[in-house]
Amino acid sequence: MALPPLPLAVAALLLAIISGHLATADGYVGGLAIYWGRHADADEGTLREACDTGRYTTVIITFYNVFGYHPGVYNLDISGHDVTAVGADITYCQKSRNVTILLAIGGYGGGYSLPSSQSAADVADNLWNAFLGGRRAGVRRPFGPDAALDGVDFFIDQGGADHYDELARRLHGYGAGVILTATTRCSYPDPRLDKALATKLFERIHVRMYGGEQRCIWSSRYSWEKWAAAYPGSKVYIGLVASPEQDEAWVFQKDLYYEYLQFVTKLPNYGGLAVYDRYYDKKANYTGDG
Repeated sequence: MALPPLPLAVAALLLAIISGHLATADGYVGGLAIYWGRHADADEGTLREACDTGRYTTVIITFYNVFGYHPGVYNLDISGHDVTAVGADITYCQKSRNVTILLAIGGYGGGYSLPSSQSAADVADNLWNAFLGGRRAGVRRPFGPDAALDGVDFFIDQGGADHYDELARRLHGYGAGVILTATTRCSYPDPRLDKALATKLFERIHVRMYGGEQRCIWSSRYSWEKWAAAYPGSKVYIGLVASPEQDEAWVFQKDLYYEYLQFVTKLPNYGGLAVYDRYYDKKANYTGDG
């Protein structure tokens, strides 16, 4: 059955939510996070260009995807982008555009795990000194000495669940405002992140409403609401894909309102939308103009 047309007021509300700048009388503010780094500059554009759209409140760089198996072996894969140029863009986005920049660890490929407490300590040390606020001699900073990311997103999609809670505690222990977020599977709980999230150190949770989980296709809002109820101290985002090319769980903008937003924006810890990824958002113009 066809959905009724959106009333003008509701349409305006939806556009504001998607743009990431909604503020209503009840104090709700929505954020819009985008994942960037899976495609070359020619396809998805630079980090600076993403920030200059003016609609993203957070950019999540993807992925730091090799760690834990061998001491001292780490890898950042941002799909052919000129890493030396990204550092200046990070600083520009933070200072000139007020955009939060995070680094996603894990991802869909690569080789990563935390087989021991020592590996968690080593990875925390590398993240702190290579990408965050640390500056230890002998540790290479891929984005240059001046660029410091705002935090780390746990996007753990393979391997075991052990020691990610220790990694979270160590990163949080560095202080200096390190933001911790997690990108989880739709089904609650996510076995790989359950221990880490139990630390209650995560400011935000991005719940992926995609990824082939059949049991979530027909009850995705119910699953999302379970996440929101389980972590009242975290802002919980709706994780979406930007194009029907990416996943069968793609949600048309109008359906996004009718199936999710008219309900979940009333919850006190609704945070906004987390869209995967910048290339498809640019191609399909899912979140707005630009």
